[in-house]
Amino acid sequence: MQRIETNIAKASKRSAATRLSLMFALMIVALVAIGAASSMQDPAAKEQLQAKIADIKASLAKNQEALRLYTWQETTEISLKGDVKSKTQNACSYGADGKVVKTLLSAPPEKKEAPRGLKGRVVENKVEDVKEYMESTAKLIKLYVPPDPAKMQASMQAGKGSLTQPSAGKAVLAFSDYALPGDKLTLTFDTTGKKIVSVNINSYLDKPDDTVTLAVSFTSLPDGTNYLSNSLLDVKAKKIQVKTTNAGYKLAAK
Repeated sequence: MQRIETNIAKASKRSAATRLSLMFALMIVALVAIGAASSMQDPAAKEQLQAKIADIKASLAKNQEALRLYTWQETTEISLKGDVKSKTQNACSYGADGKVVKTLLSAPPEKKEAPRGLKGRVVENKVEDVKEYMESTAKLIKLYVPPDPAKMQASMQAGKGSLTQPSAGKAVLAFSDYALPGDKLTLTFDTTGKKIVSVNINSYLDKPDDTVTLAVSFTSLPDGTNYLSNSLLDVKAKKIQVKTTNAGYKLAAK
């Protein structure tokens, strides 16, 4: 079991690193989706949306630059059948190249030696099965993160994309059949504060009942800077969940 947990942790690192860069990718989501939706509006509405696109672009670019001034802690928990099996903490900051640099603060305990004989072979098979499954999941998430503007445009043109305003100051952009038949990508945007609120992905691996979901939430710092506060990757068929939390944001020492 310990070897399974260790391999799950290794297999999930790629997707965790990708989610940390999600903020930049989501800029593209908001801009392209709203731009695509504007083609269905009357000229006056289209002009208003174009002006809003310019505001959003400027606001998000400023926000992304502000995040580079901060350091924070990332905590990743891996659960198997509802029990937390692995917990890793990293200190994070942006490097000179604009990429996130992680320093390990705490890691799961070292794995125990696998049993020998028939039981050992059974464990080995489980390890390979889980590792392969998580690698397939990581590849699946890459179909959605970062989002592909061409796929969003195709969804809108096929009549499978929508832009709604469920309440004042909120816009929900949804895309069906985005990467796979029957999947869905949904983004909630705060049009007043010009900030992303959440992103939800519903997809699957080999067949529709082999579901994989990813829920991402954003929070604002006192100065208004928006950041990815937590994400939850749920691999239902294997009863595996990967929860990532970002907290403790502080201005980096100069």
